[in-house]
Order: sequence, then structure tokens, then C-alpha cells
Amino acid sequence: MEESKIALVTGAGKGIGAAVAIELAECGFDIWLNYRSDHDSAGYVAEKIEKSGRTCIKLPFDVADADAVHHSLDPLLKKDTPFALINNAGVTRDTLLALMSEEEWQSVISVTLDGFYRITKPVVKNMLKKRKGRIVNIASTSGQSGVPGQVNYSAAKAGLIGATKSLAAEVARRNILVNAIAPGFIETGMTSAIPKDKVLPAIPMNRFGTPEEVAHIAAFLCSEKASYITGQVIAVNGGLYM
Repeated sequence: MEESKIALVTGAGKGIGAAVAIELAECGFDIWLNYRSDHDSAGYVAEKIEKSGRTCIKLPFDVADADAVHHSLDPLLKKDTPFALINNAGVTRDTLLALMSEEEWQSVISVTLDGFYRITKPVVKNMLKKRKGRIVNIASTSGQSGVPGQVNYSAAKAGLIGATKSLAAEVARRNILVNAIAPGFIETGMTSAIPKDKVLPAIPMNRFGTPEEVAHIAAFLCSEKASYITGQVIAVNGGLYM
């Protein structure tokens, strides 16, 4: 009987992360489900995962909190190694740079980039020993094209894309594949306040995407069908940025 694979998904209590966790479970992965504080939403996601026949370990911690990361992950990593890591956790604090506070800058950078470092370093060390693994970083169109009012978010996501390419080059010989997905406007809580009438004319497909459409790509990148793909940024944006 084939050994079950584990996927660690950060920021998986809702939105894109939740959709990715659910789809990976449907593809046969047991899930380590990270979320920050919404226990009800994470519980709903965990229930769906378990209904698909997979196990789910809930990990409530902030990826920006180094102590919380170590406290939650170290005991698990001593026993198991995820085959797949999806770095999805992220926040927005939108405002013009001239008006941006230190906290608005630092909080976005800390979750996206410091969080990537704190989660990925211990996981990839285990993957290197196993000589296999998949890492998928959820970036953004904002990190490719730049968006006014999102200097912090665009900088963080552009940094994540750079980290993806560098890490991919470092670990490819150990059969660890590292890629990024750059979603455009996706129907989540993060985009709920965006006035669609102002945004849709810029999207050739004339609609927002769904979390499931991003999850399909994440599942593909974690599958054997993507066994010769690494260091790439796959856009899921309806043609917003080409």
C-alpha cells in the first residue's frame, strides 16, 4: 500500500488556502491545516477534508510569530515530512506609500516573506533528507505588475517570486520542485470590498476567478504530471496581466 502523502497549507482557514487544502485532500493528501485565528472557518475546512477520507491536523498559529511556528511545527517535523508545502498565508494593508505607517509596511512583509522563511526552512531541510517534495508559493499579479496603493503587498509578493526562483535552483537536484502561482482578482474575503465595475474592464475574461481555479493549479503542481516543472510563475488572472 502506497504511503499517504502530507501537504502543509498555510493560511488555509478560508479563501484560496481552504480551496487548496480541500482539493489536495481530494487528491489523496493528508493535510496539516494552518490558520491564524478563525477556528470556526478552519473547523469547517477540516470537516470537509475528513469527509473526503483524509486526516487533518489543525495548526492555529501566525506565520509571522517565530516562536509559534517552532512550537507548532517542530514536534510534527520530528515524525513526518510533508511532500507538499503551500505557502499561502498573506495579508493586505492597502494605502499610498506616502501615507503608509511602519506597521502597515512591516505586517505585510512579515507575514508573506518572514512567514515564507520560517515555514519553508525547517520543511525543506526535511525534504532534502527525503530527496523529494513540492513547494508552491501563492504570489500575486501585484508582485508582477505593481498596483498603486499596494507598494507593501507588491514588494512582498515580488520578493516571494524571487525566493521561488532561487530556492528552485538550490534544491532541484534533490527532486524538490518549487513554483509560484500568481492569482489575479479572486472571489475571496480579501477582494470583497473591491468595486467590480471599476476592475472588470481591465480583465479580458470580464470576471473574477474562484479559489477553486487557483487550487486546480496547486494540485497539478503537486502531482506527478508536473514532474519537470520548477522555478516557474503560473498566472491565474483571466488575462489581467500577460
